[in-house]
Amino acid sequence: MMRKLLPAPLLSLALLVMWLLLVRSYTLGQVLLGALAGWAMPWFFASLRPHRPRIRRPLVLARYILTVGWDVLLSNLQVLRGVLRVSARAPAQDGFVIIPLQLRDPSALAALAMVTTVVPGTVWCEMARDGSALLLHVWDLEDKAAFIAHYKQRYEQPLIEIFES
Repeated sequence: MMRKLLPAPLLSLALLVMWLLLVRSYTLGQVLLGALAGWAMPWFFASLRPHRPRIRRPLVLARYILTVGWDVLLSNLQVLRGVLRVSARAPAQDGFVIIPLQLRDPSALAALAMVTTVVPGTVWCEMARDGSALLLHVWDLEDKAAFIAHYKQRYEQPLIEIFES
């Protein structure tokens, strides 16, 4: 019964909080308006939501979030160092890399796309129609094979454990 009234309670709560942060007002009217938006949006956009992902290994997910956060910090420092190096000497060795994928779950692929986007120095360019590979642009690419192995081990393998194992 509760699921019928409130199909996505965490999403509704997140929308309410986001509403209040955006309007920067915590009056009763804004809280009610945000609650209405938080309740209505999941109903209106339910057809756009993919299947509910099943997280099979929550501890691996927690470790993955920490890993990605650490990698974002380190990548920012590496890109900064590279930019300073480029201005002083030779340009960075950028390039395109095709990474074969084992991952098939749509939610896991979306998570992989987000991770690739937030880690500085990499850009998700294209995915094969059959989902078997993706094309990345890497800002400072020294060894393609080493990068592919690192990417698969660091980002793809944990998502397989979280969503597919």
